[in-house]
Amino acid sequence: MTKAFENLELWWITGAQLLYGGETVKIVDAHSKTMVDGLNDGGIIPVNVVYKGTANSSDEVEALMKAADSDGKCIGVITWMHTFSPAKMWIKGLQALHKPLLHFHTQYNAEIPWKDIDMDFMNLNQSAHGDIEFGHICARMRIRRKVVVGHWKSPEAQRSIAVWSRVAAAVADAKKTRCLMFGMNMNNVSVTDGDRVEFEQRLGYHVDYYPVSSLMEYYRKVSEADAEALVEEYRKSYGVRIGESGEKLYWEKVKNSAKAELAIRRVLKDEGATAFTTNFDDLGRADIDAPGFLGFDQIPGLASQRLMEEGIGFGAEGDWKTACLYRSLWVMSQGMPEGCSFLEDYTINFAGERSSILQSHMLEVCPLIASGRPELEVHFLGIGIRKQQTARLVFTSKPGPGIKATVVDLGNRFRLITQEVECIEPEPMPKLPVASALWIPQPSFEIGAGAWILAGGTHHSAFSYDISPEYWDDFAEMTGIEHVHIDRNTTLEGFRKELRTNEVYYLLNKSLQ
Repeated sequence: MTKAFENLELWWITGAQLLYGGETVKIVDAHSKTMVDGLNDGGIIPVNVVYKGTANSSDEVEALMKAADSDGKCIGVITWMHTFSPAKMWIKGLQALHKPLLHFHTQYNAEIPWKDIDMDFMNLNQSAHGDIEFGHICARMRIRRKVVVGHWKSPEAQRSIAVWSRVAAAVADAKKTRCLMFGMNMNNVSVTDGDRVEFEQRLGYHVDYYPVSSLMEYYRKVSEADAEALVEEYRKSYGVRIGESGEKLYWEKVKNSAKAELAIRRVLKDEGATAFTTNFDDLGRADIDAPGFLGFDQIPGLASQRLMEEGIGFGAEGDWKTACLYRSLWVMSQGMPEGCSFLEDYTINFAGERSSILQSHMLEVCPLIASGRPELEVHFLGIGIRKQQTARLVFTSKPGPGIKATVVDLGNRFRLITQEVECIEPEPMPKLPVASALWIPQPSFEIGAGAWILAGGTHHSAFSYDISPEYWDDFAEMTGIEHVHIDRNTTLEGFRKELRTNEVYYLLNKSLQ
C-alpha cells in the first residue's frame, strides 16, 4: 500500500543479551529483520518500521533510545524481547526516551515445535520470559506505553500497531502545530477557553493571537485574477445553486469568499501555521459603509470548510482547543475514506428513540463528511457584526456510526471526552441552508447527553466516521491526559463513579509531583 506518512519512521529495537553467545545474537538479528519486513509488507501499518538492531547492554539501549529521541523522522519506538533481556539494562534508555513507546509481546515462531523442542530452542525463544521482565520495569518506572499482544503475522496485532502509529504521527505533528487565533475567544465563554501555556506543555500545540488587521492586509493584496481563478475551481467542484440573492450578488459574494480563502491560506503559509480560529465579532474594519472599507463581509465560512478538508485545524468563536484537536484527528485519519469535521451542538429533536441533536455551526462544516456533492449557495447570515449575505457549502452528513471528541481544561488537568454517536438522516430543512449532521448520542439520547454534560464536555467537537476509541485511548496515553469515553454500554451511575474516581486519582497524582 502507499504509505500515508512517507517521511516518518517507527524504530524497532529487539532486546537480548550476550549470555547465549554471538551465534544466538545473529539468529535474533535475522529473525527481527524478517519480522520487520513482514510488518512493512503486510499493508496494514501506514508508517515505515525500521529495524535498528538488537540491544544487548545498558549502553546499547541508551544509545538507541537517545538516537530515537533526537531523530526527526522517528515518531515512536517498538520494543520486543526475543530472548531474556534483563530489564535493569533498559532503565537509562527508558529515562532518555520521550517519544511514544509500544511494547510488542510477540514471538518469531507461532507454535511450539512439540517434537523438536529442546533447550537450545527454549534459550533462543524466550519472549514469554523477556517481555514480562521488560513489562515490569516499565511498570516500575511508570512508563506510558501501549502493549500489543499477538503473533507478528496476525492482522489484528498489525491493526493495533497501525492505530498506535497513526496516533504517534498526530502527537509528533502536534508538537509542530501552530494555531492562529484571528480574534479571541468570544462572549465570555469558559468551555472553549483555558490555559494555553499548560496546553503547549502537555500536548505540544502552540496557540497565538493574530491581529485581524494584519489578516486584512493579506486580504487587500489578493488580486482579482487569483480570486476569479479560485471561483472557477469552485464552479468545477460544487453544484451552483443561485437562490434569493440573484446572480449578480451571488457571484460577488462567492468572489469575496474566494478572496478570504486566499488571504487566510497565505497567512497560514507565511506563519507556518496548520490551525486557526475565527470570531464573527472581529472581521476587520467595523463600518462596512465607510470609504476604503477593508474587512470580510461575513465570517469566512467557505474558506474554513475547504481548509479543514485539507487538514487545517479549525475552531469557531476562538476555540483553539478544538482547532488543534481537529488537526490531530485529521493527521491520524488521513487516507481513510469517510471523513472528519468540526461540529457544534445546536438544537435538540425530542422524538422518542430517535431523539437526536442537530450539529452544524454558522457555516463551517467540513465537506469530507458530506453524503453527496455539496451545493455552493449564498444566503443571509444574521449574526455577528456583519449581517450580510455570504457563501457556504450546503450538505448533510452521511448516515452511520462515528465518534465525537473534545478537550476541556479542568484547572489541574486536561480531560479528553469522547462519545460514540449514530448519524441519521434529517428531515428536509429548506429554510436552514447550512451544512449539518444529525446524530443520536450513544447509548441513548438521555444517557449520552447526560454523561457528556456531567464530564464537562464542550458544545464544539472534532468528529470522525473512521476512527475507533482505541485511537483516542492511545492519544491520551501518549500525551498523559485523562480520557473518558461514552459508548453503548455506558450507564450514568457507572460514569459518575468513573469521574469521581478520576478526580481522586488526579488530585493525588498532583500532590505527589
